[in-house]
Amino acid sequence: MSNELQSPAGATGARLQVSAALERLHKLYPRMIDLKIDRLQRLLAALGDPQTKLPPVIHVAGTNGKGSVCAIARAVAEAARLKVHVFTSPHLVRFNERIRLAGCLATDEQLAQSLDAIEAANKANQITVFEAITAAAFWLFARTKADLCIVEVGLGGRMDATNLVSPAACAITAISLDHQDFLGNTLELIAGEKAGIIKPGVPVVTGYQPAEVMARIEAEAAQKGAKQLRRGLDWSAEPSATGMVYDGLALPKPALAGLHQIENAGIALTALRAAGFRMSPEAMARGLRAASWPARMQRLTGRLAQALPAGSELWLDGAHNPGGAEIIARQLQDWDGPTTLVLGMKQSKDVAEFIRIVAPHAARIFAVAEAEQHLALPVEKIIEASGGQALPGPDIASAFRQITAPTRVLICGSLYLAGEVLKQDETVLA
Repeated sequence: MSNELQSPAGATGARLQVSAALERLHKLYPRMIDLKIDRLQRLLAALGDPQTKLPPVIHVAGTNGKGSVCAIARAVAEAARLKVHVFTSPHLVRFNERIRLAGCLATDEQLAQSLDAIEAANKANQITVFEAITAAAFWLFARTKADLCIVEVGLGGRMDATNLVSPAACAITAISLDHQDFLGNTLELIAGEKAGIIKPGVPVVTGYQPAEVMARIEAEAAQKGAKQLRRGLDWSAEPSATGMVYDGLALPKPALAGLHQIENAGIALTALRAAGFRMSPEAMARGLRAASWPARMQRLTGRLAQALPAGSELWLDGAHNPGGAEIIARQLQDWDGPTTLVLGMKQSKDVAEFIRIVAPHAARIFAVAEAEQHLALPVEKIIEASGGQALPGPDIASAFRQITAPTRVLICGSLYLAGEVLKQDETVLA
């Protein structure tokens, strides 16, 4: 069962209603992913085209960092006292995490109401569950007053369900090899799909990209007559001794850990500006300090963290592709002292390449798979891909029992694993 359907024990009636609706929606299409937009266009038309009744939209694509850009943009906008809708995926613990209405996570009752509306309008026609969830988000957004709407692409861009919005600005974060079976097996092909969110005359913000990626984005922007706002040419964001400097303005570093978040912050601030929102330096600073995004270099301090030897640190990151592995490797180099990696990955991911990148910087690696982890790669496959370097966990609890001295531990490799970790740590997401 996919993690869209998981409901914690003691779920309310509305939460059970949401779970039942999602279960029914899963049965309407034979595949979880089928990148087409005609099914959703039909459904949205039956709903009165709610995607045309949204506040100004910032649409964010990319392989790595798009969730962080959404989180930072939201935090800064809310620091400026704006009401913000947000649609992201996947969720980690509860389905409600995907939809934020004017600053608050959607309630079980709101989700149940939206899914009732989607089922009634769809009339049992074929639809993927992500398309239905996207329709539910747009339906709720159109009925709740807000100043800004931030929409994260689900997969790719050109044929993603979210690409039916009419944005005020677009942003494309770091692009890496991932989902090659859907997007193509080269960076240029993947970039073409991500660049598919660019709309005629709508500004698009980009950070640093490999040359072939940038060339593809530039070609798409030129074809659409869209102004491209490029890091290093149209905006700048650099680390400083006291935080970061954005376009000459001294700001605190983002609350999200990692040097890569400097670029994500710059993309978020530039996207807000491109969409017509002029933020004061005070709002920028407050927002950067307040930004949070679970499972992205997140320090854990709950029940799971307390299972490690006294004096240890526990960190969690959902990185799961080569680009994410590069970020992990840089963080391991920046940290003082050794770090133990606890690695669990999804079956479709390039585990050998991930391990090749991170292994030189890790003190040791434990391979794990949790019982409830969606499509978890078997532990023996992770060990095989590591050339025997990884040690069997074979689960997090067992791996932790093998750690007998204070150390830093980083759990990574899968957002699905991250969700299970947050449950075990009893971390509350709001």
